[in-house]
Amino acid sequence: MAAYTAADVKTLRERSGAGMMDCKKALDETNGDIEAAVDALRAKGLAAAAKKSSRTAAEGLVGVAVTGTRGVAVEVNSETDFVAKNEQFQDFVRKTTEVALGVDGDDVEALKSAAYPDGGSVADKLTNNVATIGENQQVRRMKTVSVAQGLIVPYMHNAAATGLGKIGVLVALESDASADVLEGLGKQIAMHIAAAFPLALTAEDLDADLIARERKIAEEKAAESGKPEAVQAKMVDGAIAKYAKENALLSQVFVMDNKTPILDVVNAAGKEAGTKIVLKDFVRFQLGEGIEKEVSDFAAEVAAAAGI
Repeated sequence: MAAYTAADVKTLRERSGAGMMDCKKALDETNGDIEAAVDALRAKGLAAAAKKSSRTAAEGLVGVAVTGTRGVAVEVNSETDFVAKNEQFQDFVRKTTEVALGVDGDDVEALKSAAYPDGGSVADKLTNNVATIGENQQVRRMKTVSVAQGLIVPYMHNAAATGLGKIGVLVALESDASADVLEGLGKQIAMHIAAAFPLALTAEDLDADLIARERKIAEEKAAESGKPEAVQAKMVDGAIAKYAKENALLSQVFVMDNKTPILDVVNAAGKEAGTKIVLKDFVRFQLGEGIEKEVSDFAAEVAAAAGI
């Protein structure tokens, strides 16, 4: 018998939208591996494409900060949303994000070792926060973007406070266009990024493991069609091309008009401004993405403790 629980079946149903029996069968076939089961259901047309946002579970805050032509996003996790609303915690995230502006690369350990404004290091302050607030916290990740000339435009979707929230975006625009032009364009693109969840700037930048996973699913779907191998190969190539187009920022269709690729939006803005504008990079941090939050069965815990 495959090693999985009723909770695993429930999780797979929530992740995939497939029926209970289909989920159980998929878990049987994959020996309880939920990720593999999601892929199996997708290959059979029984599940929608997995979204990272569906795995968002951790609490805390994302912070964004910009200075000159450099910007940074930082995620700090807490156990509960209650702590995320705590002024002490918010102050820590804000100041840690500002400290991150001076840290080279995207090294979280270097950030934790950096000097904190109130004295000591970021790690020291984090330890003190855990002791005083009484809840586990961690600096999870950071990413920096910069341009030689131009503007870094920050955006926080549903901000909890200035520069703090659950979805933080940075847009790096390289150009000698005016700040007003770049600010307006950057804000529109940032809102698109928050809504459309691009996985990379271009198709070439997409993670090779993701492409391999999508190719495997496409191959299984094509094989089930029963069509000649040459036709199947074209089906697979078409599916991968569609996936890349929909997940690379520059080829995504602009959410504000639902027809223009982002690259064309940027080029049109440059033409109107009379100078070239390049969308060089971006950051999209959504709180807790990729982290599975453990869900406890309180009734079962009580029963176990009581020896029932």
